[in-house]
Amino acid sequence: MLSLMTFLPLAGGAIILCLPKGNDNLVKTIAAVASFLPVPLAIKLWVAFDPTVAGVNVANQFQFVERFSWIPSINVEYFMGADGISVPMLILTAIVSFLAVIGSWGIEKQIKGYMALFLLLETGMMGVFASLDFFLFYVFWEVMLLPMYFLIGIWGGPRREYAAIKFFLYTLLGSVLMLLVILALYFNTTNPETGGHTFNMLHYMQQSTHNGWLKGFDVRILLFIGLFIGFAIKVPLFPFHTWLPDAHVEAPTAISVILAGILLKMGTYGLMRISFPIFPDVTKWFVIPMAVLGVINIVYGALCAMAQSDLKKLVAYSSVSHMGFCLLGMAALTPAGMIGASFQMFSHGMITSMLFFLVGVVYDRAHHRDIDGFGGLGAVVPVYTFFVSVAFFASLGLPGFSGFVAEAMVFIGSFGVLKNFVIIGASGIIIVAAFHLWALQRVFLGPLNPKYAQLEEINAREIFCLTPLALMTLILGVYPMPVLNLMNTSLIKLVDIVKTVI
Repeated sequence: MLSLMTFLPLAGGAIILCLPKGNDNLVKTIAAVASFLPVPLAIKLWVAFDPTVAGVNVANQFQFVERFSWIPSINVEYFMGADGISVPMLILTAIVSFLAVIGSWGIEKQIKGYMALFLLLETGMMGVFASLDFFLFYVFWEVMLLPMYFLIGIWGGPRREYAAIKFFLYTLLGSVLMLLVILALYFNTTNPETGGHTFNMLHYMQQSTHNGWLKGFDVRILLFIGLFIGFAIKVPLFPFHTWLPDAHVEAPTAISVILAGILLKMGTYGLMRISFPIFPDVTKWFVIPMAVLGVINIVYGALCAMAQSDLKKLVAYSSVSHMGFCLLGMAALTPAGMIGASFQMFSHGMITSMLFFLVGVVYDRAHHRDIDGFGGLGAVVPVYTFFVSVAFFASLGLPGFSGFVAEAMVFIGSFGVLKNFVIIGASGIIIVAAFHLWALQRVFLGPLNPKYAQLEEINAREIFCLTPLALMTLILGVYPMPVLNLMNTSLIKLVDIVKTVI
């Protein structure tokens, strides 16, 4: 099932590339079908998944496992499986990717290349969340890099080339660091069954398989930091965040949705899936620096968002702030903190996808995103205003929305061990609420700007993209257990792995 979810989009992309030019409607239809097929598979994955089995570092506790030797000469395996850490991300990827393809319907320039690259990107994202072999994980991680570079660089805004190159260089730096760590792990870890070197992540998590360099704590700190920077760039954490606003502002709407909804989550997923269980001793040593970075992200991202006049930049910096909650919850190393962080990843993926869709809607009609350039739109486009209000209130963490549940769990889980950091981080909530309400008031309330008296209301296709995300945000805000149940057992086990190491 995991391979089908991963490679069906790639198969759709290959079919699209074989089509002759001038079949734009057929290209869009094939892309929609190829990106939709993983959705029912994700629902099946959700229903069939046994949430009482932890997985994390035990091979026979992973579900939907697909495993065979891929490159036997260097012990590379095609090893895929799912546990409570990966299943929510796979479901989120399937839903957001399909909606992003529908949201790309307005793309007119080189539609064949756009859709083929988009589907390749989806394959890379699915593969990252399903891989249990570090070599395979790295291949999928790199598969995402080129499609995203071209999707920003060709279909982006006026400064698209600058934004694409900046994104590429930052991500490449992280990839190089990750590759060095992979090599160090490979040559200093042995497969307990064969005695040979291995890329199996689960073997890396068994501390008894470590030898050579991995016996030295100083080296382990360096390797942890190398991985951390690689993942921090993707999150993005301060001070590695500067590629994000440029990439978001220049990227087309659907690519901004993917960037914020899925790609940012890969950084925090990497920390949970790889860094914490492989280096549990260093993780404990690194708790305070992670908490400091998390709080900086929360407050600094919120202050930067408040200073923006561009609606898209405001949403981009709000993502920087919200991802800080993930790191704070993870740094606490408590079950509630870790589960809150993971739930924040899922919740933020839905909310921020809605926000970028909505920014794209108004940009398509007004051809600018200047907050001060609007005014009184609520009287002209009430349905659009309704969706923006839902997204803004969800983003600022109002009770009744999934964002509130996630942030509350992070604070509850962190308060006992990181009290001062939680108090400082809580100030970010006030700033986030302030800039959301400020933007809402400036754009939708007050006197109507006559220039937009005839602004076109949101259409059926756009409502189709937004409704599932809005409903899931509301439902999970009232009853979050369907997602929390998926992740509870695995994340409690992950906390135990880190805390019990000597």
